[in-house]
Amino acid sequence: MADIVPFLKRYSLPLLLLSLAIFFQLFVIPSAFPPSHYDVLGIKQFGSVEEVTEAYQKFTYRWSSGIEVPKTFDFVKIRYAFELLSNLIWKRDYDRFGIDEHLHVLNKAKGLYDTESFSNVKIPLLDAFSDPTDHAFNILTVEDFVSTIGNNKTWLIQVYSSGSTRCAQFSSSWKRIASLLDGVASTGMVELGESQLATYLAERRSTGQPFFRNGLPSLVAFPQGCRSTDCLVRYQEDLSVDAVVDWIATSMHGLPRILYYTKESLRQNFIVKSGQHKVKIHFFSHCIVKSGQHKVKVIFFSKTGERAAPFLRQAAKDYWAYASFAFVLWREEESSVWWNTFGVESAPAVVFLKDPGSKPVVYHGAFNSSWFFNVMEQNKNQDLPQLRSVTSMELGCDARGYSRAGNSTMTWYCVILAGRTSLELGKMRETIRRVQDVLNDVVSNPGDKDNFSLAQPAANALAEKRLTFTWLDGEAQKQYCFFYLHSEDSYQTCGPRRYEDPTDLPQLFIVRYQRNSTKDESKVEKKRKTIWDSFEEVDTNLASQLVARYNGSMDISEIAQWISNIIKDGDSRDLPFFTTKSAELSPEDADPVWLKGAQGVMSTSKGMKHKIQGIVANIYDRMKDPKLGPIFLLGACMSLGSIWLQKSQTTQPSKTTNRSRGTTSTTPNSNPPSSITDVEPKDARQILSTDSDSE
Repeated sequence: MADIVPFLKRYSLPLLLLSLAIFFQLFVIPSAFPPSHYDVLGIKQFGSVEEVTEAYQKFTYRWSSGIEVPKTFDFVKIRYAFELLSNLIWKRDYDRFGIDEHLHVLNKAKGLYDTESFSNVKIPLLDAFSDPTDHAFNILTVEDFVSTIGNNKTWLIQVYSSGSTRCAQFSSSWKRIASLLDGVASTGMVELGESQLATYLAERRSTGQPFFRNGLPSLVAFPQGCRSTDCLVRYQEDLSVDAVVDWIATSMHGLPRILYYTKESLRQNFIVKSGQHKVKIHFFSHCIVKSGQHKVKVIFFSKTGERAAPFLRQAAKDYWAYASFAFVLWREEESSVWWNTFGVESAPAVVFLKDPGSKPVVYHGAFNSSWFFNVMEQNKNQDLPQLRSVTSMELGCDARGYSRAGNSTMTWYCVILAGRTSLELGKMRETIRRVQDVLNDVVSNPGDKDNFSLAQPAANALAEKRLTFTWLDGEAQKQYCFFYLHSEDSYQTCGPRRYEDPTDLPQLFIVRYQRNSTKDESKVEKKRKTIWDSFEEVDTNLASQLVARYNGSMDISEIAQWISNIIKDGDSRDLPFFTTKSAELSPEDADPVWLKGAQGVMSTSKGMKHKIQGIVANIYDRMKDPKLGPIFLLGACMSLGSIWLQKSQTTQPSKTTNRSRGTTSTTPNSNPPSSITDVEPKDARQILSTDSDSE
């Protein structure tokens, strides 16, 4: 045992490599490369259909003549190989990509006919698929692929075979996936007969053969701007409609999920949390929340409870600054609640909740992406929109921008109601909204509004899109609010409430914007010499601003006449033109994570997960490389040779003569100093001594 332990320690590496080589050659390689169907028939690899038929006929001759009686399972394997390789499509898929999706037939037959005679086996074993092109649509060729992939859209491609039963069964799900992804991602199909393109989309084994890891159908996604296999993403999960669609929407586009709410949680967790709203039903009454961003609430009623369609999630991403989205599962026992609250009769339906006291906007029936985006564009703003950093330019209430009427309008107006979130502000918002409705009626029916005849200038300006009504959260936008309402009582409107005076006093003011047409026409773009020139150009307000505060009552007619007088005076008088740097609107909320870009999200969590899965799959494929066994054997031989070489290079012994004893002794190889006594003459001989002292 004392000799064995050092021996094993010295030769541990070559023994380990030799064991791995034997293990791979005897167990791993045979399981990774089982006999092919050509081997079962006894013909060369990739033989023709004629050769397959001829080989099978030889077997049948021996069986029918009684020369040979095959075992049942051997007969099943030979018959299976014949049926597979005599079908041109199945043979093509098997030869090029190693696809054999009927292997379950062999396993089933092994248990079914284990004790039966081969003559009792029911043939044919395989059922050929009829109408192979019936389920295919939007088929891509190489030319189509080169011209379309890599544009500004995500592409989801299904690789399929016209002879595959699994692909035929997946066809209905694929059509549903394509319809749900309409407007979000493009879809296409590639048949294995398109050999060059199918090989490009396939993975590669260590032997170089293209293959599809999970068989067919195989789904491959090309993100926006991706034009090579380095950035494509392979789908490896369940082929259900919901899983595939959610993968594209979440992983490829980073679209937000729209949550479902119950009757109880809708009010507290959505309506109250996402913004102020008041519905005149006790179930949702007096929903007042903290100051900040007040958005339109969009509520979808669904009968199925399925996940939101990708185009709805795309809308939630595109309109995040304007609206919040929620889903509610329709239940018949709750139908009376939804009818009394929102006026919803049945599902599917979509509800838009806007200003306090305003009637919900309800649409019933199913809808597609184009219809919904048109409706969303019409209802994205509240009836009295909120003035925020993302809406100021669109509303025409920014000195750096233009009027809603266009760039050619030189003078326009913005009526702003400022105040902290409170019941008083809610009442004033409803009043201003009524003023806006009255002015619209003056334009459409001028003869029916005698009491508002003096408001004609304001009504005309509103119709010409030179007048905008909006409201401002004085607490969230305190700097902007103090800039325009700098007075002794402005702290009751702007900024947070004070402990000593918690009074809330909403105030109304109007801003007149005017552009200097001469200055605009003579404006010449200057070449930027320093970085400070860039800042000056960005911060320059090109429109002059004049502000007037309203100090009257909350009577609708009085407010309308005041606005008309301001507009009439501002349009007729030649007021001085001057510009000044005004306070900017501060953003209320940070950008949500999905606005940072789907590729950024993919490069962190999803991208890292994809890389790890690729590394694991690559290691698994490399373990089946037939070259590993010889490599381990070569390593064992090299390691053994290295140990032998080191052992043979140990210190060589040197022989020295011991003259006094007449023997030789082995001493280490050394270089003693030379001496005359060390050199023995060539003719010297040794004389034996005697016991006598005489000669």
